[in-house]
Amino acid sequence: MKAVAESGYTTPTPIQAQGIPHVLQRRDVIGIAQTGTGKTASFTLPMIELLARGRAKARMPRSLILEPTRELAAQVAESFEKYGKYNKLSMALLIGGTSFDEQDRKLDRGVDVLIATPGRLMDHFGRGKLMLSQVNILVIDEADRMLDMGFIPDVEEICKKLPFTRQTLFYSATMPPEIQKLADKFLHNPARVEVSRPATTATNIKQEIIDVPANDWAKREALRRLIKEAGDITNAIVFCNRKRDVDIVAKSLTKHGFNAAPLHGDLDQSLRTRTLDGFRAGTVQILVASDVAARGLDIPAVSHVFNYDVPFHADDYVHRIGRTGRAGRSGEAYMLATSRDFKQVADIEKLIGTKLERRTLEGLAEAVQARPAGSDRPRHGRDRGGRGGRNDRDRKQHNRPVADHGHRASMEPTQVVAAPIAEAPKHVEQQPVQHAAQQHRAPKQDRAPQPHKQKHAQKQQPKPQHNQPKKPDAHQLPAFLLRPIKLPAAKPKAAKKAEATEG
Repeated sequence: MKAVAESGYTTPTPIQAQGIPHVLQRRDVIGIAQTGTGKTASFTLPMIELLARGRAKARMPRSLILEPTRELAAQVAESFEKYGKYNKLSMALLIGGTSFDEQDRKLDRGVDVLIATPGRLMDHFGRGKLMLSQVNILVIDEADRMLDMGFIPDVEEICKKLPFTRQTLFYSATMPPEIQKLADKFLHNPARVEVSRPATTATNIKQEIIDVPANDWAKREALRRLIKEAGDITNAIVFCNRKRDVDIVAKSLTKHGFNAAPLHGDLDQSLRTRTLDGFRAGTVQILVASDVAARGLDIPAVSHVFNYDVPFHADDYVHRIGRTGRAGRSGEAYMLATSRDFKQVADIEKLIGTKLERRTLEGLAEAVQARPAGSDRPRHGRDRGGRGGRNDRDRKQHNRPVADHGHRASMEPTQVVAAPIAEAPKHVEQQPVQHAAQQHRAPKQDRAPQPHKQKHAQKQQPKPQHNQPKKPDAHQLPAFLLRPIKLPAAKPKAAKKAEATEG
């Protein structure tokens, strides 16, 4: 409690007040609450109390916390360090982008709390560096995000490797049917802590939809105008659906004088860490991020959230605007929507049960029409309308005419002319004639023909094909017919008469 008091918390949030007693009773818990309500502390504080007695063995952690992203895992690790600084609990963080050797050394010393992403945890288990037979507490955080990222098969495989008598804590902001099925499969008589209706937004957040033309430049211009209209922005997050748009929007804001930085999964882990640290410290004012990278981040000072794209899934809208208005603060959330986004907007309004206010920016449509045609075509990279990644210079080089080399291949069919057959000697087998296509080729001028090559070429020449039948040649008769036969010598006439008279 001393560490909690030093952190500035005096009154528990509803999810903490209702969930912590069930965890201390070692019951399975399903916690459903909107983001920013203190879900992390609702399981870290009772876990510190339950793990205070006992000691971990090498490569056999006593508790396991699964997080969908590296940033969330690092954030939970910071919470354990902050709340458990007066306890002697050991902790290890298994995430991608860091060295295996350092993580192996921590596991060899034994850890009480293991915080990991499913992919890196399975890597260590597959290498034989980790055993899960002593895990007493399992925490599955942001379960709906794990479903969206495709981690549910890994989570099911991990749960099968854990002891049957473990305690499971299951937390999610939304509860789709797939998540409910997973909870029914691995939780035993859980206590359901539902602070608010699933997929609801906080009432202290102002929400608006900004109608913009279906044009990339119009969306970037609308975003810049909204940021200027907001005026006093402490920290702001701009959400994009695609990683490519994250880089484009961040570059555009920086070009127009805004303090912005990108954050998405393709960036190096060290750069992502530096960007988040700068955002928390205030050196980075605007964070342009994807849903995966910014999911569940606890940054209390975020005053504005801008949805550059309407999210593909309605549940993501709840998580996006949950980055602002945290811990009772007020916040503002804006969403840019085109005429093509009407279905996604309708799904969001149906999910949250609220009709969002809409407005347009004055003069934006006229500014789009005043721009020259083709000015919005990207200079490089992939366009949404087609394939290819060449820039203008590469296209010019591709269309450059090829220099004439002076050679032309004939398109007329070549007539086959039979060459006269030279009479071969009787003791040598008749040689086939050259094919007309080979006779058509002229020998090279700079190299004299060599005798041994000519002899080899004559052996490789194909036999001629003639339409008229040939007369049989003596050389084509069987060999035994040409073999000489010895005839008996002729007897003289006197000898013949003598033989006749004797007979």
